[in-house]
Amino acid sequence: MRLFDYKKEPEKLLTPEIVQMVSSIHEHKGRQELFLEANIDELKTLLEVALIQSTGASNRIEGIYTTNKRLEELVSQKAEPRNRSEQEIAGYREVLATIHESYEYIVPRSNLILQLHRDLYSYSQKAAGGSYKNTDNVIAETDAEGNQKARFIPVPAFQTAEAMEELCREFWEAWEADHIDKLLLIPMFILDFLCIHPFNDGNGRMSRLLTLLLFYKAGYIVGKYISMEMLIEKTKETYYEALQASSTGWHENENSYEPFVKYYLGITLKAYNEFESRVEHLKNRTLSKPERIRAMIDQKVGKITKKEILDACPDISKTTVERTLTELVKSGYIAKVGSGPATGYVRI
Repeated sequence: MRLFDYKKEPEKLLTPEIVQMVSSIHEHKGRQELFLEANIDELKTLLEVALIQSTGASNRIEGIYTTNKRLEELVSQKAEPRNRSEQEIAGYREVLATIHESYEYIVPRSNLILQLHRDLYSYSQKAAGGSYKNTDNVIAETDAEGNQKARFIPVPAFQTAEAMEELCREFWEAWEADHIDKLLLIPMFILDFLCIHPFNDGNGRMSRLLTLLLFYKAGYIVGKYISMEMLIEKTKETYYEALQASSTGWHENENSYEPFVKYYLGITLKAYNEFESRVEHLKNRTLSKPERIRAMIDQKVGKITKKEILDACPDISKTTVERTLTELVKSGYIAKVGSGPATGYVRI
């Protein structure tokens, strides 16, 4: 049986690189309240956009899609789900909203994780949620020829309940003891959760929801305003590489958490950098919208895309961004480079 050691194992993670990353995140957290207090009204826009982006990205990672229009309608509860994919998207929205509103009162014990999983499937016609897996599962990968092979064999179904109880107990004891930095404990817990793979379906989405829950409980609430799920989606290959590297030897208690921990710390740093950057853009609301777009281009090193502008300025319409970019190109202020999805703009 796997041993969950959250006392000695974290000591192996105190490399100079990880210590530096943790220190940087602590600095961001120190500035977090100042940003929040100074921009209460403006942050509502970031919150609304992040809810949509998080719900869409976390489901897309698992191959669950709908249109952007339907995604916005489902997240804003202006529409009811029409099919299985939309049922699962609506369920994710429900759990994400619960975590946003009640994270202080949710303790990651096995019974509460089961309840969150139940709610993840609350719109599903099948009784898929709220129970651990009843058959053994395999994490497979597909090679270039389309052949599947087992990458990792999780804990068997008959041992899952016991493993989850042990995982949650050991983790929460370490959390409450407060001897280990929670920035290390959280990705360690998420890796162990994924290696147990406790459910027939929804393990990946549950892992990302639990990630947000634990970061919020530790005081790192950047995921409310910047979609960490979308940052993971954008680096999906690196995510799976880190997961594979850290799960090797897991059953034998010989795995290294380091690759997965470094990946998660990197995502957290990226989220905080984007958060502070976007808040700065929101401060420029006294400028006209074209002036804000121009200011963003001025601050960008290298190429900037239309999507990057839309993501950073969610209150500016796509039409306004396109018209402004066209005018800046005509005036010779910027140059258009690339074509199709790779189209970007650079300062001349």
